[in-house]
Amino acid sequence: MLLIGISTCAETLQAGVSKIDMLPDDFFGSWRVVAKIDKQSGSTNFKPNTIDLWNLSRSGDVINLNNPFTGASASVKLEHVEGNIIRFSKVGDFDNKKLTDTVDLKLNGDTFTGINSLKLETFSTYDNSLIQTDTALYILKGEKISGALQEKGK
Repeated sequence: MLLIGISTCAETLQAGVSKIDMLPDDFFGSWRVVAKIDKQSGSTNFKPNTIDLWNLSRSGDVINLNNPFTGASASVKLEHVEGNIIRFSKVGDFDNKKLTDTVDLKLNGDTFTGINSLKLETFSTYDNSLIQTDTALYILKGEKISGALQEKGK
């Protein structure tokens, strides 16, 4: 039988799994993070090296990153998870500036390696137009100091 002028549409229903549910448990906990600048552009002088403490935790569908050394705390946006490859970002506004941090890391048990791309935008206090953009790229190395792996005795 030939049907003319009738189209059929099939819709596929997909049960959604949020990206945050795809994060390995090993991601959460306290990390000692060493960052070394690789490249920078613009007039801002970014620090050549840093050592930080990242406490990564989850509250529902929100990932929190805080640094007890600096007192900084932020919710981060999870952008990509594929196995042990993770990308997250955060945006901070202060004065007439906007700082965007994008972190790409490869988790390997109780260590990770990756990069942190920074973009610092400066806006006019007169008309809020963009005056300047400075960027930096840091190479990251992280070492777990507490969290799921440590509790498992690894």
